[in-house]
Amino acid sequence: MAVLSSHFLTTPVLSPLNLTGIATEINSPCFNLFCSKFPSAAIRRRPYIITISYSKKSKSGVQIEKEREILEQYGLNPYEFLSEPSSKTKRRKRLGKKGGNGRQEQDVIEEPQPPRETHKLLQVLAGKARRKKLLSPKGMDVRPMMEVVKGAAFSILQAAGGCPASLRPGRWLDLYSGTGSVGIEAISRGCSEAHFVEMDPWVVSDVLRPNLEWTGFVDVSTIHPVRVEDFLERADQLVGKQGPFDYISVTPPYTAVDYAVLMNQISRSSVIGEDTFIVVEYALRTDMLDSCGCLTKIADRRFGRTHLAIYGPNWVQKSRKSDR
Repeated sequence: MAVLSSHFLTTPVLSPLNLTGIATEINSPCFNLFCSKFPSAAIRRRPYIITISYSKKSKSGVQIEKEREILEQYGLNPYEFLSEPSSKTKRRKRLGKKGGNGRQEQDVIEEPQPPRETHKLLQVLAGKARRKKLLSPKGMDVRPMMEVVKGAAFSILQAAGGCPASLRPGRWLDLYSGTGSVGIEAISRGCSEAHFVEMDPWVVSDVLRPNLEWTGFVDVSTIHPVRVEDFLERADQLVGKQGPFDYISVTPPYTAVDYAVLMNQISRSSVIGEDTFIVVEYALRTDMLDSCGCLTKIADRRFGRTHLAIYGPNWVQKSRKSDR
């Protein structure tokens, strides 16, 4: 229902509910008799109120025409009051309504998100699954390690382990695994098993698991669909009593983590041991410590805006010095 007010009239009070009867009521004998009997009432200025009630039933053409004439008599624009509000107007009114505290309140209209898609831009670089294409999500919500960075990381690890052609056999932990390309590369190059920590259900079901099936590494892989922080706190429960991992890759979203806090949590976790290697990908202008627990930084490379730090056992540094 809409209630409208306009200029003042010299009539006493006129509040008709039926707009079609306004003209007849003004000129009725009862109204003239009232004004002659109470002359002061005819002079008194009072506001008039026009009340228009909307109904879902469609109005006849004659009724609409009469209402238009009445509104024009009072100097009002009939198109503002007789036209049905459109769906866009209703939505704008709903978005622009104010709450009781005077602040603007908006009804959040959530648009359906487009389905997430994948493409095959990654591949395994070496080993048993060499040149096999891997799925990765389109967009920037999951950012896999660049192939040039991945290739450099495994070359350093293989050289540090004393076997440039392949990795020393061991267990790999892929934190923030996403597509699983790092852990899959590790299995392809000689690791006996890999554990993947990824909390995004869609990435696990539509990207990571299909990549493991395609490369044939499902039987030697374990997926942990939990947050990395929770995994590090409950590593003994989730992994069992198999001891620390031989290799750990850390490739988080750059802006989503505090590297100092993350590396400190890793250093205190049971996932690392005295012979563990840790590969950390980090962004430019990020301060990385020279050690992580009992491990020492053995390499730090830059690839554009991406940096790669590798921590390893103390015996790696000693063997390098002896080779010189």
